Amino acid sequence: MDTQMITAEKPLMARAQPRKPAPFLPMSRAEMDALGWDACDIVLVTGDAYVDHPSFGMAIIGRLLEAQGFRVGIIAQPDWHSAGPFKALGKPKVFFGVTGGNMDSMVNRYTADRRIRSDDAYTAGGEGGKRPDRCTIVYAQRCREAFKDVPIVLGGIEASLRRIAHYDYWSDKVRRSVLADAKADLLLYGNAERAVVEVANRLAAGEAPRELDDIRGVALFRKVPADYTELHADDLDSADEGASRQRGPTVIRLPALEQVEQDKEAYARASRVLHRESNPGNARPLVQRHGDRDLWLNPPPIPLTSEEMDAVYDLPYARAPHPSYGDAKIPAWDMIKFSVTIMRGCFGGCTFCSITEHEGRIIQNRSEGSILREIEKIRDKTPGFTGVISDIGGPTANMYRMACKDPKVEAACRRPSCVFPEICPNLNTSHDDLIRLYRKVRETKGIKKVMVASGVRYDLAVESPEYIKELVTHHVGGYLKIAPEHTERGPLDKMMKPGIGAYDKFKRMFDAAAEQAGKKYYLIPYFIAAHPGTTDEDMMNLALWLKKNRYRADQVQTFLPSPMATATAMYHTGVNPLRGVRHGGSDKVEAIKGLRQRRLHKAFLRYHDPDNWPVLREALIEMGRRDLIGSQPHQLVPAHQPPGTGKAAGTKRPLRPGGNTQRFTTKGLRVMK
Repeated sequence: MDTQMITAEKPLMARAQPRKPAPFLPMSRAEMDALGWDACDIVLVTGDAYVDHPSFGMAIIGRLLEAQGFRVGIIAQPDWHSAGPFKALGKPKVFFGVTGGNMDSMVNRYTADRRIRSDDAYTAGGEGGKRPDRCTIVYAQRCREAFKDVPIVLGGIEASLRRIAHYDYWSDKVRRSVLADAKADLLLYGNAERAVVEVANRLAAGEAPRELDDIRGVALFRKVPADYTELHADDLDSADEGASRQRGPTVIRLPALEQVEQDKEAYARASRVLHRESNPGNARPLVQRHGDRDLWLNPPPIPLTSEEMDAVYDLPYARAPHPSYGDAKIPAWDMIKFSVTIMRGCFGGCTFCSITEHEGRIIQNRSEGSILREIEKIRDKTPGFTGVISDIGGPTANMYRMACKDPKVEAACRRPSCVFPEICPNLNTSHDDLIRLYRKVRETKGIKKVMVASGVRYDLAVESPEYIKELVTHHVGGYLKIAPEHTERGPLDKMMKPGIGAYDKFKRMFDAAAEQAGKKYYLIPYFIAAHPGTTDEDMMNLALWLKKNRYRADQVQTFLPSPMATATAMYHTGVNPLRGVRHGGSDKVEAIKGLRQRRLHKAFLRYHDPDNWPVLREALIEMGRRDLIGSQPHQLVPAHQPPGTGKAAGTKRPLRPGGNTQRFTTKGLRVMK
């Protein structure tokens, strides 16, 4: 393809058919009757409660399809134990759209230690257990039982991040593509507005799902066409990873399902190639064998222009939960109802995060006018608004309108990050547009305060002292959360995060701006425990840094291997896919898998908690660091446990064969399972 242009052939709203919008997309036959509908064209099934607001994926897709002239119904959090609830709106004429919701259902349901969460922010009343595990699969199967001849289209982040064979942390095994398990017809990955409009129109025109193999962002099972040249990235004995450019149509063959199940280096190779082929300007199709079928992934969708983003956010949302929920609180709605999304995507490429894999590395921006219109709607239509915008941002707070300086370079680039190991010289890091937007929002009638709660990318912020001054003076409320994630170079390199020096520089500038503004504001740094590539010594050094800087973390994050993330590939395989992968030539990574070891790393982050002192004392002795046990300022934990403290006090470690106790130190030793 022409890598000099990343443009869509057809504008998103080119086929829009304006019609009177429904007050809410119907969730019952009674609502359909009130609208005069005998049937729905499309029924969307979601694992979230239905909130008609652009922060909820099903609301965006539903309203977008409504604008295309389709009659769209919603089945939200149905009882999945039978097919009956999936027949509630009757047989859809075009297709069922199925999603797990705004979060992967397993991430939503379980903690990093695989413990069941008691609540669910996307459910009325915050009640847990209202969706099944891997609900995309379950919902799709029930849709098939309800109406076996209706096409089923998967979408949303759960399907997007499970589009190829993937490691599943909760079952500790490699699972095949969710498309195969769900027995669906098509899978739309990424932000799917373009794809879903094309799919809906072509299915409605009578095409079969198998004929939609030319739509970007679509995965389906199909044979490799005879005129395609296959580039074999599945040969692990070769350094050739399918990166070469060939004339004519080409497809890259990933290691097959059976390979990645049995060979961890094959899994790491597949992960590396998939992430490399993520730029819509130069990505080629990918194919992966699943048994006797080929799973085909078309290149990623073309990013939306500002005009198209505006059109999406200007759709006639009710901006409220469906009336059927009554007065029940939906925590996720309460969190975002006074916030505004100004952009999508992230070019940071952090290996533990799935934003890039889902939304892409090219920032998609709304116009100032669209953002200001939404703020006026919040002011005028959202009950309880007191004049405070709770957040203005997106996946990050300060990537608005940042892009490569040269579109040709952007279209040809294959770097996994624009800011690691250093900020790319081709990246425009100007914050001028964002500063101007902040000022216009503050000037809007009825707006008293505008908060920035999205994560600030501090290595970009230090490029603009004016932005930091603007942020601190007007958009911080006592505390600002920031995410250096670690202090040590080993884990930071595996995360693709900047060194702690960038955080220190930002803190100096933040503190100076706060002092100049006459404010007492504080940074709250976030850190990750047990990330691949982290040693016990790394966590010890981080704990010493925290103590030196007088930080006491109340809540800490243990690495959770989410589907398809690069760090998840490291965790599962012990191989670094940021570098070339081949048999005998791969870069190894230590992974922290044992629950005991993971808890130790978490304990270092909460070194101040007496409950953690017994395990930390034991670990420090094993590490040869008795000098850090005591009551001196430079020491980490006291030598003696105060009476009545320390839940772990007195516990004994299991014995290894031969009578020696199991050591904590990760490097070179087997960790306890």
